[in-house]
Order: sequence, then C-alpha cells, then structure tokens
Amino acid sequence: MLIATLIAADRLSAGDISLAKDILAESGASISEDRWIEAEKAADIRFSGDLSAARSALATITDPIDVIIQDEINRAKKLFVADMDSTMITVECLDELADYAGFKDQVSAITERAMQGELDFVAALDERVALLADMDADVVSRCHEERVRISEGTQTLVRTMKAHGTTNVLVSGGFTLFADRVALEIGFDRAVANTLAIADGRLTGRVDRPIIDGTAKLQILNEETVRLGLDPAETMAIGDGANDLAMVERSGLGVAYRGKPKLRDAADARIDHGDLTALLYAQGYARADWVEA
Repeated sequence: MLIATLIAADRLSAGDISLAKDILAESGASISEDRWIEAEKAADIRFSGDLSAARSALATITDPIDVIIQDEINRAKKLFVADMDSTMITVECLDELADYAGFKDQVSAITERAMQGELDFVAALDERVALLADMDADVVSRCHEERVRISEGTQTLVRTMKAHGTTNVLVSGGFTLFADRVALEIGFDRAVANTLAIADGRLTGRVDRPIIDGTAKLQILNEETVRLGLDPAETMAIGDGANDLAMVERSGLGVAYRGKPKLRDAADARIDHGDLTALLYAQGYARADWVEA
C-alpha cells in the first residue's frame, strides 16, 4: 500500500484532498482511504497503484501544497542524513564568510554553479577557499553569530525524530567550524564536514583532505546504514544541490529542499512550500508526537 501525504503551507481543505484523490484515480490508482494527520494542515491518502505514475500525476497540483508519496512500510525512518547549507540553515556559509573578505559576489556565483552541477565540486571549493587566504580565523565565529540562521522547523524535525529512535547525521561540504555548532544547536548525533586549514590564527586558503563531497556524503549514508543494521528503505536524506544527489538517490526517501533542478528531478520528494516539519507529517507524526523546539 502507498501513501500520499498532503502538507499545506497554509490551509489544507477537504476540496484539496478530493482533488488529489481524483488525480490519483485518473492515473490508475485504487483509493483505499484518506485521513487527517492534523486538521486543515496535513492528510494521508492510502492507495494502491504505480508509485512513479502517482508522483507524476500529483506533481501537477499547483496550490502551495507539498505532496510526498511513498510506501507505507518503513514510513517512519531510522536514519536521517542531512545537508547543512541552504537546507538545515538558511545560508551558504562560504558565501557569507567571503563577504567579510569582500569576495561574496564572486564566491556566490561559483557556489551557484557548483550546486547546479555545472562545476566540479572539489575544484570549485578550492577556488573559493583560496580567496579567503590570510583571513583572521576569528572571523568565522563572527560570521556564525551574525549570519547563520536555522531553517524553520529544523530543530523540531530532528529532535522529534531523535525522540522516536532515529539517528541523525549532519553532512556538509562546508566546514566543521560551522557544522559542529549547527549540529549541537539543532540536536544532531554527529556532524561531518570539511576542515579549513589554519596557521598562526589565520586561514591559509586551503581545505584539509579528504574532502567531503557528494561521494563522501553517500559513503557516510551507507556506513551509517550498515552500522545501524538498517535496510536502505529505513533511511532518509535531504539536500538542496547537486553534491547531495548521490545520497538522495540512495536513501529510502530522498528529499529536495528548495532544491536545484538536477536534485529536484532525482528526488523522491520535494519541499517547496512548507517548512521542514513537513517531513514529520510525511512520517505519520501528528503534532502531538512532536518535540517542539
């Protein structure tokens, strides 16, 4: 049995649910039932049919409603692997750090192309970090305090999943000087990120090896899945850019959050309208089950 979860950015109506059921039926699905997870906010439609056809059909909904379709089995995930920049937090840390050196526009342009999958991730990272050479390392703390903001719903998502037994891992192509603090603030069990080389209290303009890129993110997902003795179907990964593609494709539920086109096309689900608590509704957790931040 499959489940389509409808999550409204504002208000979900009975008419919205009825429309989704009609669309599913027209795609060949057989509807079993629908139920509210939270009245006027989120609802499930249980049905049997073809998963790909159902996803394509419900992608035609134009209202500000996020639709997540998946198998009913293993709906509540046991491993959550998440990207940091522009996903768990609202900014790209490297872009913001470059602003303090006067290179934000140049660095942001490279970041955008890298996230679109137009540039080699490692080469683009090295090119951007080189522009930060000789920056006082204390600027990183200032940047974190002044610029880094947690994405809406993130803390509630992670803390609720943790309370229900999920292992949560933050993986970032960014830097430990940001990721370690973000992971602690949100409630992740572990953070993995790149290390900025520092000498005599100043950035050297280099990143220590090995680099955490898309391949490394996938490796971490796979290693955690094996370590925990899980089936891949019990995992969820989320990101926004091309360097998240491999782990998103591999996980049981791969999610694009405000994703770039390449990732959106490959993801099992997209969050384009609501905040990250949409992923709690997608796992069947009503608000009464949440651990509020």
